Amino acid sequence: MIDIHSHILPGLDDGPKDLTESLGLLKIAQADGITHMVATPHIHLGRFNNAASHIYDDLAVLKAKALVNNIGIKLAVAAEVRLDVELMTLVMSKKLPFIGNVNGANYVLLELPHSHVSQGYDKFITWLDKKNIKTIIPHPERNRDIQAKPFYIERLKQLGCEFQLTASSIEGEWGEQAKAISVDMLKSGLVSYVASDAHSVKRRPPILSKARQIVSDLMGADKAHELFVTNPFNLTASLFDE
Repeated sequence: MIDIHSHILPGLDDGPKDLTESLGLLKIAQADGITHMVATPHIHLGRFNNAASHIYDDLAVLKAKALVNNIGIKLAVAAEVRLDVELMTLVMSKKLPFIGNVNGANYVLLELPHSHVSQGYDKFITWLDKKNIKTIIPHPERNRDIQAKPFYIERLKQLGCEFQLTASSIEGEWGEQAKAISVDMLKSGLVSYVASDAHSVKRRPPILSKARQIVSDLMGADKAHELFVTNPFNLTASLFDE
């Protein structure tokens, strides 16, 4: 399985505090059958001001430590980017880390605020599209505005967005409403990816196998393989080739 959304780089955001915690996360992932992981530290301007330059350096350190500790997971890096009009500066200066490139288009993991859907979100996503940047919305099922007004999902789909569910939402760990939205989106064919959004060994570990089994039982093994392996591979292959 390929995990396209994880917070495994130490000391950058609300993920692991040090390399020991990072290695603990990688060991859990490897035991769960995850073969590839994309580290996606937050870029949340004003809170987590991470830059592409240093996250690549941090990835190199983690790769080296993983090798010494007999962890065979292939690692790459991108970012989970909080929607903010100031991101335009990063786009124009070509400093926005992309999570993949498919058919010549770049893809960004664009996080909505947890409490609401930002005013002007549609204009910003349209602006990105004109720059040949496609949007993937992570964990829409956990957004409180979307929970209250599911029509946002259809509007985001109309704007060309793809969706990534959190594995633990499918398991019900984010509440019944998040689980119900996840199942509904799966049945409606709106989901392209499922990822762990791992942050810590105890609070949110990088485990995908449980959610994959639920999706397999719900929609069949082929669909589960598509969401946990095929689509993530097609999206991120260029990152792992580098």
